[in-house]
Amino acid sequence: MATLPPGSSAGPGQQGAHRGAPHPSPRHPRLDPLADRYAARTHGMKSSEIRALFSVVSRPEVVSLAGGMPAVTALPLDAVGSMIGDLVSGMGAQTLQYGSGQGDPRLRERICDVMALEGITDASPSEVVVTVGSQQGLDLVTRVFVDPGDVILAEAPSYVGALGVFQSAQARVRHVAMDDDGLIPEALEEALVECRANGDRVKFLYTVPNFHNPAGVTLTEPRREAIIALAEKYDLLVIEDNPYGLLGFEHEPMRALRARNPERVIYLGSFSKTFSPGLRVGWVLAPLAVREKLVLATEAQVLCPPSLTQYAVARYLDTQPWREQIKTFAELYRERRDACLESLSALMPAGTTWTRPDGGFYVWLKLPHGLDAKLMQPRAVNALVAYVPGIGFYADGSGQEYMRLSYCYPEPDQIREGVRRLARVVEAELDLHSTFDAVDTGTFRAVRPGPETTGSGTIVGPATSNVYEGGR
Repeated sequence: MATLPPGSSAGPGQQGAHRGAPHPSPRHPRLDPLADRYAARTHGMKSSEIRALFSVVSRPEVVSLAGGMPAVTALPLDAVGSMIGDLVSGMGAQTLQYGSGQGDPRLRERICDVMALEGITDASPSEVVVTVGSQQGLDLVTRVFVDPGDVILAEAPSYVGALGVFQSAQARVRHVAMDDDGLIPEALEEALVECRANGDRVKFLYTVPNFHNPAGVTLTEPRREAIIALAEKYDLLVIEDNPYGLLGFEHEPMRALRARNPERVIYLGSFSKTFSPGLRVGWVLAPLAVREKLVLATEAQVLCPPSLTQYAVARYLDTQPWREQIKTFAELYRERRDACLESLSALMPAGTTWTRPDGGFYVWLKLPHGLDAKLMQPRAVNALVAYVPGIGFYADGSGQEYMRLSYCYPEPDQIREGVRRLARVVEAELDLHSTFDAVDTGTFRAVRPGPETTGSGTIVGPATSNVYEGGR
């Protein structure tokens, strides 16, 4: 009998050379009797670190700088509640029924109004597909374009939810370096040249250009033009994921990549950060031929997005001062960003560095040399502060020296206290390293199968995500 590769499963009639041959025993019969039946795409799936922390960070004495949860209490909750109640009582026959796989036509019209704030003025409602958050949109786009073994280019670090989608598609991720000005065009071109020389099929570049998750940086105007020029030069498709673009602190929204080239860029948007994540409404803006395939994929996956939440968002955009509400959110997050940055500057030991976001939810912090954010995490939780270790934002498991801090949810005084606790933990780690010169933790890092190395210029397959991010 032929030996199957690790993680694969045999179909009916393939487990024995002859009909009636005995079936092999499961590898782990006492742990999971179905272990030999799972699809290869499940290889490497791990429980999320944030989800594992939920029982801890939900305790009131713990300051959580981990999850990217919007401050929904800043919404006019009475008005929103009345609006949804009126929808059900007045339009229950529509709001509680199945809908179109592409999404409600009125909502798609209003989505075009929202995108116009970022310079996308040529979008048609017929090009919009409503999704269950932009996370589903990213999954649909990946299903439509990516075959196992294909290469996806993604920033280093990259959004953890995207890495999970790419892993499920059995794609190989090649990270592209970024700095304080966002994705580096020269590094992108180097990656494209190397992939072409190696015979790799690059399906698309995945990028979060505005107030990046987790890095907090924003792609500059010259680099936006350079990336679009590279997309033309190398026949590259770009997936622009933009949940935070309207939440800037310093300037008006920047012109989207999609506004510069409607044929090369597929745009993902979401109301999770500007209205409510609990409604789970996002969208994809794509050329008509792609849109048709996305609708078919939606119908195969969920039949249609929920009608009630679509009507709720459309009614909110029709009747509520949503532009003013976005400004309210931005001011609130600016205050919390300032509390985070001021506390980091005052309290963090020498050798610690961090990004200075001008919008969005996140600060990306680099620890002093020799410290490991993942190994330090239990001691931080014991000190009643939580963060997300950086390793979850890299497909190759690098990023041990980084952590993501989220300032969007706690009040400013809580943020200051959380940073104070975190600074004490970092100082204690430095003292430990100073005392023993170098600490061998004895931690073994698993070697994943496939063409994997470390660094921002390597291809990793499949990508593995082990950190949960609140849905987009």
